[in-house]
Parts: sequence; structure tokens; C-alpha cells
Amino acid sequence: MANLKYKRVVLKLSGESLIGEKEFGIDHKVVEFFAEEIKKIHDEGVQIGIVIGGGNIYRGLNADSQGIDRATGDQMGMLATMINSLALQNAVEKIGITTRLMSAIRMEVIAEPHITRRAIRHFEKGRIVIFGSGTGHPFFSTDTAASLRAVEINADVIVKGTRVDGVFDSDPEKNPDAQKYDSISYLDVLKKNLRIMDLTAISLCQENDLPIVVFNMNVPGNLFKLVRGEEVGTTITSDNKTTQKV
Repeated sequence: MANLKYKRVVLKLSGESLIGEKEFGIDHKVVEFFAEEIKKIHDEGVQIGIVIGGGNIYRGLNADSQGIDRATGDQMGMLATMINSLALQNAVEKIGITTRLMSAIRMEVIAEPHITRRAIRHFEKGRIVIFGSGTGHPFFSTDTAASLRAVEINADVIVKGTRVDGVFDSDPEKNPDAQKYDSISYLDVLKKNLRIMDLTAISLCQENDLPIVVFNMNVPGNLFKLVRGEEVGTTITSDNKTTQKV
């Protein structure tokens, strides 16, 4: 633990990250890889909370085009996050780590109700906690849920795993000349409309001075390096110094 920069983290994963080489749904190879990466930091003593999106199964933002009202669509999306959470829970427990799945929507047959004090107790006992169902309310994204859970449990950082190496000034998957930020302030993220997380999530982190690190989850060892304080991805903080690009 002495060598760790971050000792309690919330890992945010998108639902789309679980698709892997498939067109939709869950690629078990990706889930198993994520589980192994999570195990590396768990073995170092890091307390880990996880929030997963549901976009590989259903996105509430698409509801209107399908004739479904937004609130119902978001509730369907919350259930999709539970499917992903169960898949990750299964993969993590298969490699010998005890987990607890908590849901913001009551479904006691498969998950505990979300209680912050109980989540913290699970961390203290060495368990990984997966937070499902977003915030439990429509119109809030799983990015916002990750920010909310991180603030509630007094996490040191939110680490957002993506397919790219950090925050860029434009989409690096579309623009080969996109420049990566080494660090950037919450305010600049909002001003530049960089869409790393939704505005509510960024604002919540800013208000509570909670750092965010955006990194490439698909690179083996990146998560391990990050919690040890090595320069991985892009750090978002309240620091108002000139943003650096590398």
C-alpha cells in the first residue's frame, strides 16, 4: 500500500468496451481480460468500486427514436448495466476475488441494495464492489453515477477506462493529428466541450475536488501503473495551470 498513489478508486467502464470483436453484447475474452487487470491492483491492496455502462445492450438516449419515452428508456438502460455487472462479477469471482454487487434499484435476489456504509465495509474486508443500475434515476448517465459513488465512498480518484490513451483535443480515432493532453482542468474540459464525461459528472467532480484519470484500459498493466502514480493517460483536476500536451 505504501507504493500506491491511489488506495481507493472507482473504475468506470463503458458498456461498449465489453463488446470486443462482436457487433453487440458481451465478449467473454474482454471481460476476462478486465478481471485480470482488476486483480493486479486488488492484489496490491487497492480498494475498488466499479461502475459499468449498458450501451452494448441498450442506450436510453436512443429510446426516443424507437418510440419509447426517455424515462422508460433510461430504466431499460439501468437493467442493461446489471447484466454487464453480473458478467464482470462472475469473471472476477472465477479468479478468486470476493465481490459484492449493489444495485440502486432494489432487486435483492441478485444484488444488495445500495447502502454507502455497507459498501465501505465491503472495501475494508477486501471485497470489490460493483455499483449497478446507475443512480437509479432516469436522465442521469453512468458517468454521473460513477462520480456520485466516488464522492459517497470518499474515493481518491475516478479512473475511466477507454479505448484511447487519454484526453485529446479531437477524436484520435478520426483525426490522426489529434494531440493528447497530459493534464487538463475541469474548467477546460467544460469550455472545450471535450465530452470525456457528461457535464453533470464533471461538475460533480469539480465541486468535490475529485480527480479523474482517463486512460486506455485495453493496454495490459496500464491500470496497475496508474494506481502506483506512473504517468498514464490524462489527469483532470482543478489545477488552473496551462494545459500541457504531449
